[in-house]
Amino acid sequence: MTTFDLASATNHLLYTGIIISPVKVVKARGTYLTDDEGRQILDFTSGQRSSLLGHSHPEIVDVVKTQIETVDHLHSTMITEPVADLVLRLARLLPSPLEKTLLLNTGSESVEAGIKLAKAYTGKFEVIALTASYHGQTGAASSATFSKYRNTGLPCMPGQLAFPAPYAYGSPFQRDGKYDWEAEFDYGWSLLDRQSVGSLAAFVIEPILSGGGILELPGGYLTRLSAECKKRGIVLIVDEAQTGVGRTGKMFAFQEEEGFVPDILLLSKTLGCGVPLAALVTSAEIEKGCRNSVFYWNTTHQNDPLTAAVGNKTLEIVERDGLCQNSAERGAQLTQGLRQLQGKYGGWIGDVRGRGLLQGLELVTKPGAAITAKDLGHAVVEKSLAGGLSCSVVPSPAQGSVIRLVPPITVSAQEIDQALQILDQSLAAVLVQ
Repeated sequence: MTTFDLASATNHLLYTGIIISPVKVVKARGTYLTDDEGRQILDFTSGQRSSLLGHSHPEIVDVVKTQIETVDHLHSTMITEPVADLVLRLARLLPSPLEKTLLLNTGSESVEAGIKLAKAYTGKFEVIALTASYHGQTGAASSATFSKYRNTGLPCMPGQLAFPAPYAYGSPFQRDGKYDWEAEFDYGWSLLDRQSVGSLAAFVIEPILSGGGILELPGGYLTRLSAECKKRGIVLIVDEAQTGVGRTGKMFAFQEEEGFVPDILLLSKTLGCGVPLAALVTSAEIEKGCRNSVFYWNTTHQNDPLTAAVGNKTLEIVERDGLCQNSAERGAQLTQGLRQLQGKYGGWIGDVRGRGLLQGLELVTKPGAAITAKDLGHAVVEKSLAGGLSCSVVPSPAQGSVIRLVPPITVSAQEIDQALQILDQSLAAVLVQ
């Protein structure tokens, strides 16, 4: 089995705030990783939540081989068949008036383009995002990220405003023992309307806030948000980096809310199935409004044929193989298993949430406890990895610790059961002392 010196390599990697995994992965196929000792590990992170169809899907491999031998990269003004196929497929899959597509590389780049487009269209500069949001690491994207990484001491883009993220489990907005998201929603707008200098350009939002702790928007939230944005002339941007292309049980998560259509839709991670591809899709009206403005975008790998071919094949496979349905069914199985663990481990698991194959369980501890929820979460993740399951931990808005489970949407019932068994063993080892 091929191996490498992880310690030496790590010594030459720039520290970026993340901890390098001790596992030396030498192969990845389907839902499994293989380490240098031949041990198989279930990948319930889907790489960086991007390997939608599992690792090295044979049809994706074939497309990459064929395309790189045909046309790999061109000037971005030159349109190839893969680019044409992808934009036409997106136009068919998406509801009117979403019909104009810009093909990019990463989620951060798509957010940058979306915000710049909204500013050009409106002639305004203020941008709103949720307090548990995660939209990327570049300028405008990091400014619209409130879940973490804001305490760097560096200035953000001017005009950035925060809106309270819906958090049913830990919200102070309760009425008759139930989460009153509409009261919180109205309160958020009252704050925004007082803070704004009258130049509101965009509201950028995720249908499920993954980096914020798997927070799902309540039913009706996007429709109400759209109405409030229209009142104020705000462009509503829906960022489906992690929720798009079948992960939640729908082709696009915003379709869960009947009749709702965003002004701008952003796709990235899942669209590329492991290669760097992103897309911004908007209406002809917004495009027309920007033609006479200062909007300009031209990057090195814009409209790349290689990545476009992968994106087109990914959408084809998801449609053809009924993988939205698989997400819904395996997601229901995962939810049931996580709720059983919640019952088994009493007050340690405060909440189970998410949809389809983007789910999490929140670990909690009592105030003043000897161990924090954050430490518990990291301990469970470490035990799980040792037991053959790769998952991740993210902080929740209440400073709990959310174990995030995001398997490929090709995952089988047997693999879900196996993951739940490993997670059960890990929770027992950490929580039952």
